[in-house]
Parts: sequence; C-alpha cells; structure tokens
Amino acid sequence: MVVTFNGIDADGTVTMGGYSSHIVVRERFCFKIPDGYPLAKAGPLLCAGILVYTPMIRHNMNQAGKSLGVIGLGGLGHMAVKFGKAFGLNVTVFSTSESKRAKPLIS
Repeated sequence: MVVTFNGIDADGTVTMGGYSSHIVVRERFCFKIPDGYPLAKAGPLLCAGILVYTPMIRHNMNQAGKSLGVIGLGGLGHMAVKFGKAFGLNVTVFSTSESKRAKPLIS
C-alpha cells in the first residue's frame, strides 16, 4: 500500500497527494472528464460526491419514497441532498443555522 500524502512511493519518491503536479494510476481507477466540462463542478462530485453516494447505495438509499435525514448542509450534506432528491427520497436537513431555512436547496 502507498498512502497518497507524505508516503514513500514504489520508486522511492515522497507522495504529494493533492499537491502533486501529476500522478500515474491504473486505468480502471480513472474516467475522463468531458472536454469543456467545468472542473469546479467536477471536483465536488469526485470527492464529496463519491463519499456520500457510495454509502447511500450500500444502504439502499436510492429507492424513491424513503426518507433521508441530513445533518448539516456543508459540502457532504449538500451532495446528500442533491443525491437524495435525484433518487426521489423525502429529504430533511437538520441544521443549527436558522438562515438556511429560507434558502431553496434544489430548484
């Protein structure tokens, strides 16, 4: 195993994680971001998106009509709301910030 940050790679170099200028990985771990797709929109799906999507699928939270409670509307919570609505779930967000009540989450 080689950790992604501050680890020793197979060639003896130190891994730099997100600060790397380039990486080499097996093709099965990659997919192409379509030409012209904004990287600012792709980034959250690659990180927070997969972190939320995977457990939702694992726990069968992709079946319309189920209820999903999301604690906090940060990066992960925002992705959970988006996936939940896309799956047809009844989504409730729990937050300590009253100001978020008036803001529409999904149009």
